[in-house]
Amino acid sequence: MRFGPVKRDDALGAVLAHSLVAGTVRLKKGRVLSADDLATLEYAQVEQVIVACLEANDVGEDDAAERLADVLVADGLRAGKAATGRVNLYATQNGLFLADKALVDRLNLVHPSITLATLADHTQVAAGDMVATVKIIPLAVSGDHLNRAMQAISAPDILVLRPFESRVVGLVATQLPSLKPSVMDKTARLLQERLNASGSHILRELRIPHDAVAVGEAILSLVDRCDLVVAFGASAIVDPLDVLPAGILHAGGHVDQVGMPVDPGNLLVLGHVGKVPVIGAPGCARSPRENGFDWVLARILAGQTPSPEMIMQMGVGGLLKEIPGRPQPRLASEQVSTGKRPVDIVVLAAGRASRMGAGETAGALNREGQLPAPHKLLAEFDGVPLIRKAVETAQSAGNVHVITGYRSHDMKAALEGLDVAIVHNPDFDEGMASSLRCGVSVMDPDVAGVLVMLADMPGISAAHLRTMLETFNQAGAKVIVRAASGELRGNPVILPRETFEALSRLEGDVGARQVIASAGLPIIDVDIGDAALLDVDTQQAVLDAGGILKN
Repeated sequence: MRFGPVKRDDALGAVLAHSLVAGTVRLKKGRVLSADDLATLEYAQVEQVIVACLEANDVGEDDAAERLADVLVADGLRAGKAATGRVNLYATQNGLFLADKALVDRLNLVHPSITLATLADHTQVAAGDMVATVKIIPLAVSGDHLNRAMQAISAPDILVLRPFESRVVGLVATQLPSLKPSVMDKTARLLQERLNASGSHILRELRIPHDAVAVGEAILSLVDRCDLVVAFGASAIVDPLDVLPAGILHAGGHVDQVGMPVDPGNLLVLGHVGKVPVIGAPGCARSPRENGFDWVLARILAGQTPSPEMIMQMGVGGLLKEIPGRPQPRLASEQVSTGKRPVDIVVLAAGRASRMGAGETAGALNREGQLPAPHKLLAEFDGVPLIRKAVETAQSAGNVHVITGYRSHDMKAALEGLDVAIVHNPDFDEGMASSLRCGVSVMDPDVAGVLVMLADMPGISAAHLRTMLETFNQAGAKVIVRAASGELRGNPVILPRETFEALSRLEGDVGARQVIASAGLPIIDVDIGDAALLDVDTQQAVLDAGGILKN
């Protein structure tokens, strides 16, 4: 391939290296220039263009990418359309993605013009997730290089999608006086949510004393009816003869592994009774955050129960604490057709506004004979309560659900007459995560995403929301779109359907930040200026933003 500037009249059949505008016509990069194109350039008085002139053995970027993708596609994977030398590969079902590092490296070492990037080996994916991308760097590659690359990946199983299998699961949970029943309830709920991707279900939960004999008898009562048993101890495992591993032995089973080099998740136990795997879950598995338990569970659900050696080889990449998410390679310019509405909008308005302090304005006294604190969402901006202003803004962009909690009757009254769905969150005292779970729970099954908007941000406009939605749609509804002010991240945020399961597992007074960080999806920041950062959490902030305090 010869690359560089040529005179216009010598460019017939060459590939345009850079997009250009010729009068009213825009010619895109990668276009093979025709006689009509040269006439257009002449009319626009373009005398010289930068092109790639392909030689007899060269293969164009899209053709080369498609040929490589055809070799890589296996059961459970599909290839997207080629665009600008890129073909993305997607999972067609929920499962465990495997990549042979040695073979991927062999391909990438053929020539810098040919690249393959994948998710990490043994990554849990959902149907529709991008798992790999083939990218041809220049506009064409040598046929010799392409043939060598295809030979490098001709061995089977370079990329594999092992589908999850539906399993019947037994849950054993030991009890101590220090362990609240609500914590055990949450543990069971989170385990079921982890199982949902595989279509698995908990057949029965047994709550028993924290005793090895009781654990063994409980396991024995489940193994004949279950494909997997998960045991949660009321206290951490500190020794190979502690309650959970000793319970497996009491059931006549074998303890295969105690401990793993994944943090959080170090204190995991893996054993078996007959052919049924038994996982002694670490305490971190009571949290929705990714941990070593997720890694072992996903492998078992994909029919790949790990050996002790496999577990002890998980150390590289096993440090999961405080690791910021990194976006995956960008989607190609192809539009991913989802057949779904773009998004629904969730406005969060359930909090106590505790930073507003004591009431200082006139109003009805509370039970203690004191004035209630002025609520920020009832503060008036241009004569309109802030919550109504926020919801009317959201209405201009789509279908709206308002999540209420504290003083829900006042919020409902402020929204009277608006055609929106009001969803009461009875658990609003648990924090923002409970409101996000409420929002996700009411999403229609055909939506492609949710725009999460905080009700206390008076600077957000309909134009801001429309810009973010347009960005989301143009990216194929497979990205996270986040409002920003310069380099500072803010709100609102649009989250695609792929994040809904993780959102439904959130706990505590946290927003979607940890989901964004761990989703492995491309993130697009849309700069909307100061409005992305302006929330009114205090009385002074309300006044500074032009609001009038109301009780």
